[in-house]
Amino acid sequence: MIFPTDVLTVLTDQRTEIQHDQVRIPFELDRPVYEQVDKVLKEMGGRWDGRKKVRAHVFAYRIEEFMRQCLAAGEYPSRYDQGWYATPPALVTQIVDQAGIRAGDTVLEPSAGAGAMTADIASRGGVVDAVELDERRAEILRAQGDCRKVQNTDFLALDPLDTEEGYDRIVMNPPFNNGLDHILHAVGFMKDDGVLVAVMSQGLMWWSDRKTTDFREVVEEVGGEIERLPEDSFAVSGTNVRTCLLFLPGYAGSRLRTHDWLLRQPRQLDLFDVAA
Repeated sequence: MIFPTDVLTVLTDQRTEIQHDQVRIPFELDRPVYEQVDKVLKEMGGRWDGRKKVRAHVFAYRIEEFMRQCLAAGEYPSRYDQGWYATPPALVTQIVDQAGIRAGDTVLEPSAGAGAMTADIASRGGVVDAVELDERRAEILRAQGDCRKVQNTDFLALDPLDTEEGYDRIVMNPPFNNGLDHILHAVGFMKDDGVLVAVMSQGLMWWSDRKTTDFREVVEEVGGEIERLPEDSFAVSGTNVRTCLLFLPGYAGSRLRTHDWLLRQPRQLDLFDVAA
């Protein structure tokens, strides 16, 4: 989306403070201009914190480099257009803790956004590969330097067998509208003994379609868990969508179609004697 002219003027003003996860405007604005600025910052995932010690729009991810890139381009990706809600810091810690990431573990973040989780993973010694659909957010991920590799593409279009080895851990906050598709696809990138932890719409706990009920059966078989999250878990990111947290451990011989499982399947070309 294109920045309105007045908003672009305010955000590029030398007095405007854009640091870490906050945007602070320490000067008076006309009410119509303030409302425009507030609307844009909220569309980008910000939340106004009016406490005296803050007095800024606070984001659930590092906004400084991301905003710089957006201002230079004169446009920004709206979370409403793309269904993107950054993972709040408290939930990032919960996800990464539950995944049990250790130094040297290979970790896939297939819906990486602007890097809400990648910094925490890297700080624990995880080797992170990220996938992000939005071009600008992908560039931010590269600039932040947390990841070994960043792919700017649709995750669902990637072939797991194009990856040489499966990942030890997969952590993800996929789009809420087709989150289960992303999770099932991500399993194909996981080692047999890997672990996947994902945020998902709470519907995963009760949807009655065949795909969801079969998946819940598999989660139970492998000793996984689907935990209901507090209703305000994503309030800081600007939505009250009800969510749950999926913990999915793998093991050889389970029904999970992991990367190792895919490698064990006969290749179609192997059915023919090409040397004949």
